[in-house]
Amino acid sequence: MSKEINTLVDTLLQKMTIEEKVGQMTQVTLDLVLKGNVYEPEKPFVFDEDKLVNVLLQKHVGSILNVPTSEALTRQQWHYVVSTIQEKAMKDSRLGIPVLYGIDSIHGASYTQGATFFPHQIGLAATWNPALAKEQGAITAYETRASSIPWVFSPVQDIARNPAWSRIYETFGEDPYLSGEMGKAMVSGFEGDDISNFDKVASCLKHFVGYGMPLSGKDRTPAWIPEHYLREYFLPSFEAAMEAGAKTIMINSGEINGIPVHANKEILTTLLRDELGFEGLAVTDWEDIKYLHTRHRVAATQKEAVRMAIDAGVDMSMVPDDLSFCGHLIELVNEGAISEERLDISVRRILKLKYELGLFENPVLEEGANYDKFGSTEFLEKAKLAAAESITLLKNEDSILPISKDKKILVTGWAAESMPSLNGGWSYDWQGATSVEFAKGKTNLLQAIEDEAGKSNIVFSEGCKYDEVGNIEDAIEKAAGVDHIILCLGENSYTEFMGNVNDLDLPKAQIELAQAMIKTGKPVTLVLLEGRPRIISSIADKIGSILLGYYPGQEGASSISDIIFGKTNPSGRLPYTYPRYSNALMTYDHKHAEALELQGSEVPFYPQFEFGHGLSYTQFEYGNILLEKTTLAANEDLRFSFSIKNTGKRAGKEVAQVYIGDDYASITPPVKRLRAFRKIEIAAGEEQQLDFVIPMKRLAFVNVQNEWVLEEGTFKLMVGNLISKFELKND
Repeated sequence: MSKEINTLVDTLLQKMTIEEKVGQMTQVTLDLVLKGNVYEPEKPFVFDEDKLVNVLLQKHVGSILNVPTSEALTRQQWHYVVSTIQEKAMKDSRLGIPVLYGIDSIHGASYTQGATFFPHQIGLAATWNPALAKEQGAITAYETRASSIPWVFSPVQDIARNPAWSRIYETFGEDPYLSGEMGKAMVSGFEGDDISNFDKVASCLKHFVGYGMPLSGKDRTPAWIPEHYLREYFLPSFEAAMEAGAKTIMINSGEINGIPVHANKEILTTLLRDELGFEGLAVTDWEDIKYLHTRHRVAATQKEAVRMAIDAGVDMSMVPDDLSFCGHLIELVNEGAISEERLDISVRRILKLKYELGLFENPVLEEGANYDKFGSTEFLEKAKLAAAESITLLKNEDSILPISKDKKILVTGWAAESMPSLNGGWSYDWQGATSVEFAKGKTNLLQAIEDEAGKSNIVFSEGCKYDEVGNIEDAIEKAAGVDHIILCLGENSYTEFMGNVNDLDLPKAQIELAQAMIKTGKPVTLVLLEGRPRIISSIADKIGSILLGYYPGQEGASSISDIIFGKTNPSGRLPYTYPRYSNALMTYDHKHAEALELQGSEVPFYPQFEFGHGLSYTQFEYGNILLEKTTLAANEDLRFSFSIKNTGKRAGKEVAQVYIGDDYASITPPVKRLRAFRKIEIAAGEEQQLDFVIPMKRLAFVNVQNEWVLEEGTFKLMVGNLISKFELKND
């Protein structure tokens, strides 16, 4: 904190009453200041003067979030919303403290008409290109700030360790290192060097910590994670983003080992503050303090829930639909259960952020402020590029892709016409359903294929709904007259608990259509638009080529089409393990015992596609690994190089993935861990040498005493199909 801001914060804090401090720690949904009921405001939305006075002047609420309707707003409407709130808070209040407005800008400026939507984080992770993550963060910051909003609840730094979880697509996948590198880059894009700049925002890391491995696979359900595992696998991605300067953090909505994270002082204070040294604002997720009483049942009353959360280390409560938090916390302070000094700790962090964002000087920019790049062709092209690098070619038997444009093609499957399946949730609305309305001018997959190959070469048959059998006979009949079938399947848009599933298999109606297309004997290309890996083992082995699109954003259809017809060479690589069976959901960094054939049983680790897998239209050949030293000390760096040659006939992008496996350790070691990666473009016939430096400390693990240790012994360095050994000696 600069000395100037430090002085300003301390001066203001000394003037504040207990009620004003508690207000700063309160965050409510916008509905609380609109006419109508919560979740059912009048349409068109209108501010309620009495509610504004109550919330901002009497309760002194310091933060507001969310969108006033189920529809995306224009930039002008957002300006009206934020400026109305800031004017009331600053001009009519005793101390003139601005409101901190936040929004879920997950893959672009959510809830804003005309915004640029990128691939969701899981697709961005599939690019294995941190530079694209930084660029996406910067453009999202620009367009969110153009909508008068200075705080985004992004990026999601949870690692996704259960493929059934509905929030996988919001993450950077299952690996801590990949997630950390991508998140670090995105934070840099969001915040830059100075978040007071009018094209930057404060980021918010989600959801600290251990959210991505619910035992049931359902959102916000309990996790059981040993502390040493939590530290080794879940903390690093957050630490990397913290080192990049992330200003705020959101707390895990769930519970770990029977203790809700919002009531866990060991996690929120001892770990986050004392050990990791995080100095920023910690905010709850939606209604999570209340859930300590109603859902988790560790607090007998709502008031006790507030006491537990504040004592644990919460700074701001996303209440969000009433003002009960204020009353409970004021009572707790007056009763001596929570000290005023404890309030000061949190309020200082909140005020600091408001000063850093420049909100005291510029609470909202002038209406019509120049953001001429908002929704521009330049931004759209960058979103398309990100989508193109994310698309992952999982299978391509006999090189049936790319398809020649002169072929007669049947496009079938409900996802071919689905815009929500391109954008996913957190788009124009929470669940993504209004992409149908607000992305009318955008191209769906069918249209993109028609644009590329010409309508005269394309026939279409829906074939099925998401989970409802359609006119399969029509698709079979039309398939008889074509050379190739493009089968478009996957998931609709969803998020959070609305995406919970009991069955990870692709819905039966879609499988039935796929099986019918396979039986035609025509070459089939399967295009999957999905937020998580839905199981396709009953059809995958019988289909010639498979493209995974994730949720690529509304520019993604043309990127997929470009790959299908060969204009773009695919370069995406899986950021998670794609399972073959519903009860075989292991991650790539499994233990040795999980890959052994025991007593004649089948090999347990047998995924449909492995983490890091992805094909190209060209071929890459790896040269020998050259180690600078084969015996190292703990304080040294592992230095090595290898070459990659493009032996094919066209340029392509390859992701060099470096894995290291510890042969023996005091805690059973995984077979391998990702320790470095680099994405490069190589011309046809070209050979490039790559040099890597990996600090030996990166090979440490957390032991049962919850300490990071680096034990001597032998290690395997794995690149492509190459393996080299080296040894660590602790002299």
